[in-house]
Amino acid sequence: MTTSFAVPAADTTVWSLAWNDEFNGPSGSAVDQSKWTAEIGGGGWGNTELEYYTARTENAYQSGGSLVIKVIKERYTGSDNVTRDYTSARLITKNKFTTTYGRFEARIKVPYGQGIWPAFWILGSDIDNVGWPKCGEIDIMENIGKEPSVIHGTLHGPGYSGTNGLSSSYTLSSKERFTDSFHTFAVEWEPNVIRFYCDGILYKTRTPADLPKDQRWVFNHQFFILLNVAVGGNWPGNPDGTTVFPQAMQVDYVRVYKRATRKAPWLTGSTGAGNDAIPSD
Repeated sequence: MTTSFAVPAADTTVWSLAWNDEFNGPSGSAVDQSKWTAEIGGGGWGNTELEYYTARTENAYQSGGSLVIKVIKERYTGSDNVTRDYTSARLITKNKFTTTYGRFEARIKVPYGQGIWPAFWILGSDIDNVGWPKCGEIDIMENIGKEPSVIHGTLHGPGYSGTNGLSSSYTLSSKERFTDSFHTFAVEWEPNVIRFYCDGILYKTRTPADLPKDQRWVFNHQFFILLNVAVGGNWPGNPDGTTVFPQAMQVDYVRVYKRATRKAPWLTGSTGAGNDAIPSD
């Protein structure tokens, strides 16, 4: 039996800003701790990564209206006695901002180089209770340094995680590199549909129909935001002699929008095109 899902068309006119960080604090200052928590540790994070994530302003700070996540090549030992040869930062909004559905958008200039792995993503806030990947993961933007012109948008859930995630990519034209300028990355996450955007261009739409047979769509509860830059790991591979340090990801802003109306198109007889909005939670 084929199941059909109501998938309203995207319409930017019905989004309303619900949460944001413009990173306009004093240069050199830490991020707003009412919005972000710095995760710390160097245990590889499930990907055999090589960095140690710290809470230091050397690795994450505000500068000129942007967040800077800086990757430093340095020997560092954390409070857990784990020693790594690189430091970086991993910032999360867990327990500070979580939401169900919305448009998640960031304007980012990514770093570059073999083994460098920047990401803007969201995770299910029930991860501590159900674990990964049952909690769900939406990778809004990932880039691996050896592919300077390509970004990836991926869904992970039970039965479709890791290398089997539902992934798609967007490639710049004319050999442009994402590291050369800022670009805007976004998803519109709504019931039974997730749309991936780069610079306002819709490059992939996902629905439960894309899942492997008998697998569950787990994108129907609260998620939180993450920003990080990893070093090495199973996917990007390790840095080599061509990799230059330090590297930095610059984030101009992160914004989350909710639907400005709660009127559902299937209650109005609409086809889903136009300004009818689906429930925001």
